[in-house]
Amino acid sequence: MTNKAQIKDNIQLDIKKHIDDVLKTIDQEREKEIISRRFGLFDRKETLEQIGELLGITRERVRQLEKSIITKLRSKADRGELPNLDKFQAIILETLNTAGQLSRVTKLANELSKDATKIDQSRIAFLAELSPELTVVDENDFLYLAIGNSKVFTSASIKEGVSKIINSITKLAEPKSIKKIAVEANIDDYSQAEALASISKQLASLNDKWGLVKWPMVNPKNIRDKIYVILKENNKHMHFNEIADAIQKSDFKRKNVTTQAIHNELIKDKRFVLIGRGIYALREWGYKKGTVSDIISEVLRKEGKALHRDDIVKKVLESRYVKETTILLNLQGKNQFKRVAKATYELDESKLVSAE
Repeated sequence: MTNKAQIKDNIQLDIKKHIDDVLKTIDQEREKEIISRRFGLFDRKETLEQIGELLGITRERVRQLEKSIITKLRSKADRGELPNLDKFQAIILETLNTAGQLSRVTKLANELSKDATKIDQSRIAFLAELSPELTVVDENDFLYLAIGNSKVFTSASIKEGVSKIINSITKLAEPKSIKKIAVEANIDDYSQAEALASISKQLASLNDKWGLVKWPMVNPKNIRDKIYVILKENNKHMHFNEIADAIQKSDFKRKNVTTQAIHNELIKDKRFVLIGRGIYALREWGYKKGTVSDIISEVLRKEGKALHRDDIVKKVLESRYVKETTILLNLQGKNQFKRVAKATYELDESKLVSAE
């Protein structure tokens, strides 16, 4: 069996030759020109209008000729009359075999060719269009250009599978591993589930979890989103220096941000709450903005009765990461906290109002 290194060498050496061999089977130069320009085989892809203007024919005529040429080439491919296409097809199938039988063309090109360009991608997609054992999914607003094994996927089944993945993720309502998503979507092959997810423009992944592209946890778009992901993943409060270090070590794109920039964003964003000196937590964890005395007031108000200072300290430490002495100093030094027994305090709302 051909190993990956051999596959890379083969595709690196032969891809242009495969294209030249196919084009040689087209008799008319005008037809070669149409195919080359429409599929971007030597330069950027061109529209029907651009090609029609160049050749002095209508947009509709270009479309008709393109369809006719591709039909003829596919017939030749079915009869085995396109030189080396079988070799190309075998290489792609070999690669797809370890990628869930479906892959984005960009990923395929990078795996099969060193320093792959957009022209390499276009050539691979074009040859796949002609290959009887390959299924091509055209790029649109929702899907990336992709190639699948036609014995496993049809164009319709790929689109249906992607929809099932998206619906399952939406139902789960938070990023999950591809295995959990596959179970929810009733897809037995996890690698195929991941392949389907990877060709959708509506999905993204981070730290081995998949979610909707609009979710910060899988697609953080700015510093604030990245801070949110770090706190959420660690599931605990962190000092802003720790957060900065975690971002630098992460898999995020554009992770080279300053500690000061991170601190500034922590202050601005309502998702984050300062709970200690330079220490932040997520508001969704139940933390509230306020001073230590505000938190003591909230504790006593919620209880509706006097509490021993040890109980007050314990409850405040549930929402603030401060020293015990700081809590005691606030408890003893603020007028709104009235001692009613030994080491026992209640809230004097009248003093609180006047203080405000």
